[in-house]
Amino acid sequence: MQTLFKDVFVFLQFFVGIFEGIRKLLIPPKAYSWQTFIYLSVFSWTLSLLAVGYVKDLIAFSGWLFLIAGTAWYTTDDPLRVPGTFMPVGAVITGFLVSVFAFGNQEDVITPRTIILWPTISAIITAIPDFIEGTDTKTTAKLPKPEVREKIIVLVASCMLISCWIQFYFLMDNWLTQYPSLLTDNFERSTFVVRIVDPEIETETPAELQKIPENGVAILDALQIQVEQTLNKTPWSQVERWLIDATQEVQKLGDQIIEEKLGQYEERKLWGVESRVTNIKSGYKLDLLSIWNGPSSNPKGYYLQKSCRIEPIAVAEGSSRVPLNEVEQRNTVAEIECDRLSKFIAGELPPQR
Repeated sequence: MQTLFKDVFVFLQFFVGIFEGIRKLLIPPKAYSWQTFIYLSVFSWTLSLLAVGYVKDLIAFSGWLFLIAGTAWYTTDDPLRVPGTFMPVGAVITGFLVSVFAFGNQEDVITPRTIILWPTISAIITAIPDFIEGTDTKTTAKLPKPEVREKIIVLVASCMLISCWIQFYFLMDNWLTQYPSLLTDNFERSTFVVRIVDPEIETETPAELQKIPENGVAILDALQIQVEQTLNKTPWSQVERWLIDATQEVQKLGDQIIEEKLGQYEERKLWGVESRVTNIKSGYKLDLLSIWNGPSSNPKGYYLQKSCRIEPIAVAEGSSRVPLNEVEQRNTVAEIECDRLSKFIAGELPPQR
């Protein structure tokens, strides 16, 4: 029985200790404390939900100031340092709040600018106390000792470098979002971009690791459909006239397709469409080209090609198609057959003929 009472007493002491810790954390020892600022921030945000117009914005603004002040006070009472630096963890937390407050918005609280400036703002907050001396009621500015200034310069410069690298990440991410065809290039010689290769295909050569741009393929596939609908089963005389002006006709179709397929991407301005027409024994060969005019690891650039063979077919009245020389009563129309896949070609464009 004695042991049971002892265990119950220890158990009660444990809960009393937890309660005292929570009470000490939540109840300020005096009116002028960090808890007061936190409570004021919660109170301000609650009131802002009931207000409207500029009054709501003013109260919410005050809430942010109270939150930043309370957090900074609490985290600097017994500062925990970031390993390897003299930057308090509290400065990192306060810097994040300041960055969100200054550069966030109602639609998206955490923006790229918030993340980019966070390290630099945290470093500045860490350095501010070294330029101030005095008590809670009276403070004056001071110039830190040379060794302290040296530490501050190193810290701020290091954090600015981190901000630059974060900015570089967001810049690259924006480029690859607006110019997805860049991802298909060969980054073997790049210092900043590394392509992660599946172990099953890592035996491939660098040239084979370059993928065919999906946007370029989409342009050619749509262009092929348009050309086939225009020329297939069309009288041969009209087809030959169309082929004479193929450069202008394909360009017109290509501009419409690029705007339709790539309207959401900035890279639509870097794609172009051309054609090449050559005579073959049975008719004509029409090469459709989608050309990448953007940056490339190949100094000569690259383009995608899809070839179409256009041949005259004699269709007799009331019968199916037959060879041209077997029927006297015939109507000659065009039959077009295009490659199923697009070819990726790195190098200069074929010459116009």
